Amino acid sequence: MLFLKTIRFDNSDLHVFDNAAEPGEWAVSGAFAFADLPEPLVTGKIKQAFANGILGTDSFGWSTLACIAEIDEASYETVIERIADHFVAAYGAPDREAALPLARQEAEFAAGLCEHQVNTLLAVQRSFSDDGIVERFRIVRPPSPEMHTKIWEIVED
Repeated sequence: MLFLKTIRFDNSDLHVFDNAAEPGEWAVSGAFAFADLPEPLVTGKIKQAFANGILGTDSFGWSTLACIAEIDEASYETVIERIADHFVAAYGAPDREAALPLARQEAEFAAGLCEHQVNTLLAVQRSFSDDGIVERFRIVRPPSPEMHTKIWEIVED
């Protein structure tokens, strides 16, 4: 099965998010973190997480990018349990059993984004609309080779 995993190419996430995810965490969209947050309060680093953050499920920190990776069934179930526990601790869900169905929906949504090959990079763009939060996911493709000029090469003597 395929699932999202956080990735970090540089240290920018450490500066733009209050809590940056560590590289290699299983990840979900994380839009639920903003569900009850009024738009006027979405400023600064919270705005950066809202607009571009993907949520790691170990630290519950944010990552700008995620890649598609293989996950085994046991790890997938652990992700669901961690999200459910997070719903209880951070959002006041009454208990794990009550939170599990919503946590499973979050995990299923994340798995549903993984329609591309392993190591494909994804980014999110979020905005507010009259109907609530709108998410747009895009594939991050490397620049085409034609855009770069080779400036050196190794020559065997």
